[in-house]
This record gives sequence, structure tokens and C-alpha cells, in this order.
Amino acid sequence: MAMAMASTLSVLLLLCLAAAASASPPLSPQFYAKSCPRALATIKSAVTAAVRSEPRMGASLLRLHFHDCFVQGCDASVLLSGMEQNAGPNVGSLRGFSVIDSIKTQLESICKQTVSCADILTVAARDSVVALGGPSWTVPLGRRDSTTASASLANSDLPGPGSSRSQLEAAFLKKNLNTVDMVALSGAHTIGKAQCSNFRNRIYGGDTNINTAFATSLKANCPQSGGNSNLANLDTTTPNAFDNAYYTNLLSQKGLLHSDQVLFNNDTTDNTVRNFASNAAAFSSAFTTAMIKMGNIAPLTGTQGQIRLSCSKVNS
Repeated sequence: MAMAMASTLSVLLLLCLAAAASASPPLSPQFYAKSCPRALATIKSAVTAAVRSEPRMGASLLRLHFHDCFVQGCDASVLLSGMEQNAGPNVGSLRGFSVIDSIKTQLESICKQTVSCADILTVAARDSVVALGGPSWTVPLGRRDSTTASASLANSDLPGPGSSRSQLEAAFLKKNLNTVDMVALSGAHTIGKAQCSNFRNRIYGGDTNINTAFATSLKANCPQSGGNSNLANLDTTTPNAFDNAYYTNLLSQKGLLHSDQVLFNNDTTDNTVRNFASNAAAFSSAFTTAMIKMGNIAPLTGTQGQIRLSCSKVNS
């Protein structure tokens, strides 16, 4: 009896040890403190310089992180050449790859195969917001890079510019992000630009919830046919400042994309938009909370995945 109990306890102990060994370690802000202490400063310096040179790059790097995390988690799959990059929501519009590649080259020179491309993307998104006057937050680190990417998942999981409020909510809820997270993360559109093809229908009669003068002003650079890649600021008020003007624009029916204006259209998200429009601190707090949650979507950790030597291709 005693021997059987001891044997059972031994088996349970081994199972517990095996479970502990296979459990993915949590992300930690101090992950590179010893292995690459200059990592965060290197990323920040490069991002700050890139955004100073071209303010739009801040929005592009933030968007890269979002488009990465919504497709199989924050694993830098979006950086692999082809595949996700050729998906509908990404092709011809994702930017910032050269900035990430430059950062990776710098980090490889000081800490060989230590800092993942997934972590570079996550930190670069935070530093882009800060560079444009937005809030800062502590980024948990320790993500590893995927060896796969999925164009089909990018097509199915990334919400598009024509999405309804309920479609947006469903897409975010699928990633364990609630409605307030969704409205806050949409505030990333306080910076950056959109292509004419993504808002043409809205300004030529497709939507009634649009300020008439605003629509007219946009038609000058977005004809009914042609000019698909012509650009307009997502926030016409302060296009290069990360602030809460995006929400005040929505109150005036000056959201550029259909998926922007649906957040304020006599619906369940109206009060959240009003709150963020009148309270910049409330927006900043909600945005940083949502960014940390988004950065925690299904990361690869421990021995999962790899640390890519080049962000655009899997290690040979």
C-alpha cells in the first residue's frame, strides 16, 4: 500500500515537472536586461529618427504590429516575405519593413540572435506613438518568431475599412479584446493616411453619416475612378500628432473610413467615443491598456519558434 502510494506520488511529481517544463514562460519587461541591455535604446533611437524623417512612418510601424498580432499572434509572421504580405488587407499598403530590417541589423551586431523580430515590432509600435507625442507604456518582452505565415488568416481575421460596428466587435472579441479596447485601438487612426480606394465609396454617396464639406474636400484628391493609391490623412485636424482628435472628428461626422464613423453612429459605442473625445487622459489610459493586451495575443515563448537572423525569412 505504502509502496503503491509512493509510486503514485512519484508519477504525479514527474507529471508536474513535465508540465512546468513545457509551460511557456511569461513575457517580462526585463527579458533583455542581461542578454542585450542596449536593445530598447537601440530600437527607440532608430524609430525616433525614422519618424522624425517621415512622421507617417510612426503610423506605419504601429499598423505593422497590429497586422502582425491579429494573424496567428504577435510572432512577426507579417514580416516574412510573401504570404501575409500578399493578403488583401496588406498588399500595397504595409510599410516600414526597411526600418525594422535596419533595427534588426543593428541589434544583430551587438547581440547575436538574441532579440526577436516580434519584440522589435512591439517595441517599435510603442516608440512610434511616443515619438508623435502619445503616451508610453511598459512593454512585456520575450516573444519569439514564427516559422510560418498565413495569407488566408490575414484575409479572414483583419477587419477592413468597410467593416460594420458589429463586425469590428466580433473581430476584436476573437482576439480577446473587448469593445472599449476596440474603440481605443481604433484611435490609432489619429495618425497616418489611407488610400483613396478605402474611402471612395464613403465620399461618393455610399454613406450618409459624413460631413458634406468634409466629403467635398476629399473628392479633390480621390476621383470616382482612378487614383486608388492617392492618400488622405485619417485625422485632418492634427495628422502628425498622437492625440484624441480622432474622436472629436467622429463627433462631427469626419471619420475618413466607414469603419471609423460606425463607432459614432447612434450605436452602442457612442458614449465611449464621447468620453475619449472629451477626456484625453481616458483615451491614453484605455489605449495603453489595449496595446499591452494586443501585444500579448498568442506569443511564442520559451523554445517555441525561433529568433530569426533576418526578419524577412526563416532561419535556414
